[in-house]
Amino acid sequence: MRHFLNLADAGGDAVAAMIADAIDRKAARAGWPKARPDADKPLADHVLAMVFEKNSTRTRASFDIAIRQLGGVPMILDAGTTQLGRGETIADTARVLSRYADAIMIRTDDHAKAEELAEYASVPVINGLTDLSHPCQIVADLLTIVESGKALPGLELAWLGDGNNVLASLIEAAGLFGFHVRAGVPQGYEPDANFVEAARAKGVRIDIMRDAREAVVGADLVVTDTWVSMGQDHAHNKVAAMAPFQVDERLMTGAKGDAIFLHCLPAHRGEEVVDAVIDGGQSRVWDEAENRVHAQKSILLWALGKL
Repeated sequence: MRHFLNLADAGGDAVAAMIADAIDRKAARAGWPKARPDADKPLADHVLAMVFEKNSTRTRASFDIAIRQLGGVPMILDAGTTQLGRGETIADTARVLSRYADAIMIRTDDHAKAEELAEYASVPVINGLTDLSHPCQIVADLLTIVESGKALPGLELAWLGDGNNVLASLIEAAGLFGFHVRAGVPQGYEPDANFVEAARAKGVRIDIMRDAREAVVGADLVVTDTWVSMGQDHAHNKVAAMAPFQVDERLMTGAKGDAIFLHCLPAHRGEEVVDAVIDGGQSRVWDEAENRVHAQKSILLWALGKL
């Protein structure tokens, strides 16, 4: 059973294959109507069940379009309108959805829910986001980096802000592909120690830094995310702690001249990033958002044993 709860579930070779497949499929569709299925329709007659316990724009839209372009059918379930939201167990939900669908994607809070779903499902389960990690986003990010002409091995990635689930998965990717991460985060907001230790054990450098300008010096890539994650209160103390890590034009000048900027969205403009950066010439944010579709397609193909 090929579950995709974290990048390590697939491994570096499989994620590299996903990226290569995504590049090929994206190129093959150039100029096509967005609703037209891929020529080979590799997931014809397949159903993808999508369970949302957290609000979503890109994950919902990209998985919906992805399964359609692969020739399959989406089935969207919101926790608030299903029995899951009224106390039905995850185990029972897993057993039932496995009878209806060929794969299940879940977007939730506690990572243990995704793990329990995978434990009791008889079809592949994909992590569309948990509080611990966000592997699907990182496949799209890696695709965007490669499309930008940058090699992953030896890449210098600077992260600014909260040590959240996105950073955890980027650190996991660093261990798989041999790039380095300098995380500029305030005291008390460090990334998950298990991801850091696992990446360092693979020989990559993961630096936790307190100075934003020091973190971006010579970086090939500058990445940030919203400071207050979905479902958290808009904590004023947290926002105040994050303020020195805002990505502005001056901060970007510390990175390499050809550095690119990524943000998984939604962005709180004027907080973690200013308009001049997210809308500027170094930003690849909109390519990154589009690439969620192409990445999800390849993740689905891998999970269903077709890649």
